[in-house]
Amino acid sequence: MPDLTDEEYDALDEYYTKNPPKLSGNGKSGFFAKHAEKGNTLIFVDSLSADWLRIKAEAANTTPEVIIRQLVNKELAAVSA
Repeated sequence: MPDLTDEEYDALDEYYTKNPPKLSGNGKSGFFAKHAEKGNTLIFVDSLSADWLRIKAEAANTTPEVIIRQLVNKELAAVSA
C-alpha cells in the first residue's frame, strides 16, 4: 500500500472520528468477555514458552492451564517449605 499524503491521513482521521466502526457482539459474548466471566485472566507469553507449554500439555494429555497451575503449585510449595 502506498504512503498516504497528510491530506489523506486527515481525511481518514476525520471520517473515522465521525463514523467509528461498529463492534459486533453485545459486550458479553466476545472472546475476552467469556474468559472474564469464568474468572480467567489471560496472559501472553513468548512463542518459546507457548510451544513448551503445548508440548508438555500434549505429552501429559492435559491443557497448558493445568501445566501452569502445577508449576505455580510447585513454586508455592517450595517457598512455603
